[in-house]
Amino acid sequence: MSGTLGVGFVGTGGPVGCGSRKASHVSPRGRQSGAVEGGKDTGRKGLMVRAMQSGVTQYDGARIGPPPDLPSLLLHNRIVYIGMPLVPQVTELLIAQFLYLQYENTEKPIYMYINSTGTTNAEGSNVGFETEAFAVVDTMNYIKPPVHTICVGQAFGMAAMLLCNGEKGHRASLPNSTIMIHQPRSQAKGQASDIAIKAKEVLHNRRTCFGIIAEKSGQPLEKVQSDAQRTKYMSPEVALEYGIIDKILESPKDLPSPAPAFLKSL
Repeated sequence: MSGTLGVGFVGTGGPVGCGSRKASHVSPRGRQSGAVEGGKDTGRKGLMVRAMQSGVTQYDGARIGPPPDLPSLLLHNRIVYIGMPLVPQVTELLIAQFLYLQYENTEKPIYMYINSTGTTNAEGSNVGFETEAFAVVDTMNYIKPPVHTICVGQAFGMAAMLLCNGEKGHRASLPNSTIMIHQPRSQAKGQASDIAIKAKEVLHNRRTCFGIIAEKSGQPLEKVQSDAQRTKYMSPEVALEYGIIDKILESPKDLPSPAPAFLKSL
């Protein structure tokens, strides 16, 4: 008996090619013989199937194929990365990662790398809400694993607050990073009463942000408020003296150890 098979998919029987082909009848005895012969190469065929599915091959001991799924590899090694302003899409994912990593292990630390302009963009316009940053801070304080923070590039405004909120003794910065604190900005429009309500909320967020920085850095609240009256940029050395960070990572030996496991397999 024979029939025509169309193209379609990769199933348990192996990949089906494009186009049509004839399907031939196989006797039970033939199937049994093939099963015996196939059992000898189960391991090798399994590796070949996985290589075909992932697109990864080995040539002279070198890995050839598409790049690994970096976000998953980082998360597997308890590393989260903020590389954008603190908009809802970013903070939602960040909080979910914190909660997942706590579920996975309540003792091992979480490493959070920060390269963010906070709730503003590069031009200084608001793109996020201060409450998004407060949600991340509250989650950092809520979960059991300690959160080690590392500034990579920049930590402005609310991002500097997140950097400062890391585990005491494990807040760090790379040598050429920049930390900046400033007042929350408001672009309220509308009736005078609406503007007054918004201004009251901005002042509340200002007190909350500066209160967290003052508590974590050890600086008096009045000093933090005074310094942030105007935009204040800090080098890692100044931020270290200010109490926002605890150390500057100047060489590979200063990086968190042990190194992520996936680096050894690449």
